[in-house]
Amino acid sequence: MRLRSPGALLLLLGTLQAADNREQEVRALVGSDVELSCVFPESHTFDLDDLYVYWQISVMGHPTTVTYYLSGNTSAGLEDNRYRDRAWLSLESMKRGDFSLHLYNITPQDEQKFNCLVFRKSLQLKKILDVVVTMHVAANYSVPVVSAPSGPSKDELLTFTCTSVNGYPKPNVYWINQTDNSMLPEDLQNSTVSLNARGLYDVVSVLRIRQTPSVNVGCCIENVLLHQNLTGISQAETATESGNTGSHTDDHRKDHGTVLSTLAVLGVVVVVAAATGWVCRSRCPHGIRTRHWAARPEQAFSEGSEEVLCTQTQPLHPCVHSGW
Repeated sequence: MRLRSPGALLLLLGTLQAADNREQEVRALVGSDVELSCVFPESHTFDLDDLYVYWQISVMGHPTTVTYYLSGNTSAGLEDNRYRDRAWLSLESMKRGDFSLHLYNITPQDEQKFNCLVFRKSLQLKKILDVVVTMHVAANYSVPVVSAPSGPSKDELLTFTCTSVNGYPKPNVYWINQTDNSMLPEDLQNSTVSLNARGLYDVVSVLRIRQTPSVNVGCCIENVLLHQNLTGISQAETATESGNTGSHTDDHRKDHGTVLSTLAVLGVVVVVAAATGWVCRSRCPHGIRTRHWAARPEQAFSEGSEEVLCTQTQPLHPCVHSGW
């Protein structure tokens, strides 16, 4: 009996006896290549002309061909264009009992249950392998970007926005209080997750919290499948009225302190000058007062000015004040 189309084989699936039924799981990143294992459990050499190998998925409840090998005829995803030139079986491997599917350039649409069916023609199309491989697809999200508010809104609330793109599957979104690493209540945030043109998810989350002098929050994007947590951090500093008043007060105090320092210096100068005059008077109890003009121009401060001179005219009265 020779089957020339995959449709004829599908008609036999309900009547053929199952042999080795197994289930497996595999994880793959978007854009990568993966091998879905389907290996005969015993060491055996097979004749390719004696084999019917079939890989299929279920679409809307109906089996759909991914690729197949029918005793001399092979297919590269003829029934589903999504797998054309992306699905491949190794003829040499199948001779050794390895019927694994090689799938290239994984997409989010490949998150499916793939069924590997192997029959032997010489055994009246007995099914010798029935393996189900569940494919889990993942993609790394971009590092979250958190935009901080420029200032409080009219209702005194601060709005933070977190953006992360091109991830898979749908993420969990958390907002973190970076001060004590506690999670902020979910009712403070509004997250929107949408599919983009690549079939990947983009997420935008908006957090609104009350204004405080210092706000330090983080946005966490969790990819459960990859056991991955990505966090973006933003800090907003807000000035309050009391803070501004305190700043002006400090400036005023600084100015006041400068004035007091200047006055203190002037006071010391006055005290020193007064003490010097007192000492001079105490040493000259009977000073001789006379008028003396500068003999030379360079000795005078200005023409017609008076100056104080100390001469040694009489030993008992050393200080002579001119201009009296």
